[in-house]
Amino acid sequence: MIERKVYIDKIIPFIDKDIIKVIIGMRRSGKTVLLEQIADHMISNGVKKSNIIKINFESMKFAELNNHTNLYKYISDIADTLDGKIYIFLDEIQNVDKWELAVNSFRVDFDCDIYITGSNSKLLSGELATHIAGRYVHFTVYPFSLSETKQVALANGTYTTDEKLFAEYLRFGGLPQRFILSDEHSIRTYIEDVFEAITIKDIIARNEIKDIALLRCLLTFLLDNIGNQFSGNSIYNTLKSQGVKTSLNTVINYIEHIKNAMIISDAQRYDLKGKKLLESNAKYYATDIGLRNTVKNSEVTDVNKLYENIVYLEMLTRGYDVKVGKLDNNEIDFICYKNNEKVYIQVAYLISESAAEREFGNLLKLNDNYPKWVISSDLVNLSRNGITHKNILDFLLNE
Repeated sequence: MIERKVYIDKIIPFIDKDIIKVIIGMRRSGKTVLLEQIADHMISNGVKKSNIIKINFESMKFAELNNHTNLYKYISDIADTLDGKIYIFLDEIQNVDKWELAVNSFRVDFDCDIYITGSNSKLLSGELATHIAGRYVHFTVYPFSLSETKQVALANGTYTTDEKLFAEYLRFGGLPQRFILSDEHSIRTYIEDVFEAITIKDIIARNEIKDIALLRCLLTFLLDNIGNQFSGNSIYNTLKSQGVKTSLNTVINYIEHIKNAMIISDAQRYDLKGKKLLESNAKYYATDIGLRNTVKNSEVTDVNKLYENIVYLEMLTRGYDVKVGKLDNNEIDFICYKNNEKVYIQVAYLISESAAEREFGNLLKLNDNYPKWVISSDLVNLSRNGITHKNILDFLLNE
C-alpha cells in the first residue's frame, strides 16, 4: 500500500509531543493503514517495536476492552513490563464506553504518546471530551485522491492513461481496499458492502434509529443530490410532497447522524458581501464518489456535479476549509481557506461560450486579489482577466 504522505507529513511534527493525536475519517477510508505507517516511521527512527501497543476495537480479540476500566487495566499491565516510553495506538476508539477517561489517565500515569482513530465526526464533541479538551490535535482522513489512486495503479502495474484512471475514479471512487480487487463485479460488491456497514453500524445501530426506511430514504436523497442547496426544512417538504410521513425534527436529526458518520459532508454558504456564514441551504457532497454512485437513482451521468464533488474533496484533502460563496444573486462554487491563503474556485465539465460568461463572470465580480480558478476538462487554456483556467486532470495530478 502506498504511503499516505499528505497525512503522515502533518502528523510527524507531533510525534513524542504531549498531545493526543486524533485521526477521524469515514469507515474504510484508510485510518488503520495510516496508523501502521506511523508505527513504521517510528520504528525506522529508533522506537522499539515492543513499545508500540496497538489495539483495533473492531477485532473480537479485544472485545472485552469495551469500557474504559478494562482498557486502562490492559494497557497498564503491558506498560508495567516495558522500559522507556510507550506508544499507544487505539483504532476505532468510539467502540469503547467512556474512552476519554482511560486516554486521559494514560497521559497522567505513563510516559506515553497516544494516537486514536474514530469513524464519527463528533468523536470529540461529547460531554466526556472535556477530559481531553485542549490536549489533542485532530486530522481528518479521506479516501484516496486521484493522485494517490495513480500511485496505486503504477505500483500495481495497472496504470495505462490518466484519462482511463480518471474515468474509473468517477465510477468507483477512492476507497483504498477497492484497488486490490481485479474485476468490476467485485469492486461494486465491495463498495455496496461498505455502504451497508456505514449505514447499519455507524448510523442505525450507533444512534438507535427507529425509522430505518426514512433514514435510507434521506441517505439516498442526499447522495443523489450532491452539489444542490438544501435546508432541513426544504428536504422535509420534499419528502412530505412524496408522501413520506415524518417530522421536521426527525429529518434534521437523521441528517446530523448521516453527517456524523462522515459519508457526506456539508459545505456552508458564506455571504461575501455581509461577510458572514448563512445558516440555511448548505450544499452536501459525498465523501467518496464510489459510495455515492452505489445509491444514485438517476440514469443520467451528472458529470458537472461529480467534478464539483471531486474538487471539493481534493481541497479538503489538501487541508483547506471549504465554503460555498454567495455574492448577491450569484454563486461562487467554493471559497477555500488555509492559514492566510484564500482561493476562489468555479467548476464546470466543459466551458461553452455561455458558460464562460457565467464561470469567469462571477469571479470577475470579486473585488480582491486572491487567486481565482476555473476548473474544467477543457484542454485549451481559457485563462483570462487574471483568472486562471485549470484542466481538471492537471489540477488533480500535478499540484
